[in-house]
Amino acid sequence: MTRFFPAPTHSQPPQSFGTPEPEWLTWLASQSWPQVAFDIDRLVVVAAHPDDEILGAGGLVHAAAANGIEVVTICASDGHATHPGSPEQLANRRHLELDAASMLLGLDLPRWGGLHSGTLEQYPDRLDAMITDALDDRPGARNGLLAVWDHDGEADHEAVGQAAMRVAKPRGIQLWMYPIWLWYWAHPGDANVPWHRVQTIGVSPIVMAVKNAAARSFAEQKRPRNADDNPQPILGSSITSHLLRGTEYVFG
Repeated sequence: MTRFFPAPTHSQPPQSFGTPEPEWLTWLASQSWPQVAFDIDRLVVVAAHPDDEILGAGGLVHAAAANGIEVVTICASDGHATHPGSPEQLANRRHLELDAASMLLGLDLPRWGGLHSGTLEQYPDRLDAMITDALDDRPGARNGLLAVWDHDGEADHEAVGQAAMRVAKPRGIQLWMYPIWLWYWAHPGDANVPWHRVQTIGVSPIVMAVKNAAARSFAEQKRPRNADDNPQPILGSSITSHLLRGTEYVFG
């Protein structure tokens, strides 16, 4: 599995990778996959950074909440490593941005893990505990788990996905995983991607408008890092185009 950077930082930003969005759309339209069916009454959603679940699966999460499923979101890191400057000030801004985006999607405020972005693979036990604690809040509930894909090609994403796998498997919990960076390093039909596991959910125009508004709330990530900033911001337009489609794709 290709990992093209350990975690995005101001000194090592992502570059342009993978297949242009029009090519993805053409190929995706030719595929036939089952739709997501939630046979649960509670969904625990886990993100590595304060944007993953909104842009990676915001429409799916919103649809679950709209259908009466209790949604609990966990953000493992504070996202402070995405830009230079005061880590505390940036972490506070990222908290406010994610809180605002969560409210736009009709969700309760997220739980914060408090780890630093770029370090999550160093704390497998803490990641496991975050997920386990959220699942154990409601004994007897039919829980489902939604986490970033464990082979996404980015270290923090993979650490969270692996923690979700470790927790879900022995409990027999339904686990869905949403890709983010896959769309940049992969290509249609890529043999490294388990396409046979894909499930889809359509994003209605109303939900898409909410998701776009949520994406816009992450203003700090789209702002140039400094006066000489030539690299693309972490959430530049070429990246978000893959994540603001009319259909979302997860692995079941």
